[in-house]
Amino acid sequence: MKIKDLRQLSIQELTTKLEETRKRLMELGFQKKIAHVEKPHLFVQLRKDAARILTLLKEKKNEGS
Repeated sequence: MKIKDLRQLSIQELTTKLEETRKRLMELGFQKKIAHVEKPHLFVQLRKDAARILTLLKEKKNEGS
């Protein structure tokens, strides 16, 4: 997910994206515990996406203050 694309989203949309990303990361973790994960690079990608979203949420909340 590109930061440029994320900047165009509202706070509510970013919150929803963050929830989806965390859910996918959790499901991937369960798959890792149970069986082999076909795309292990997704762990890093999803964690970075979540960090980007959190950064943007903090930026947008600070702008509103």
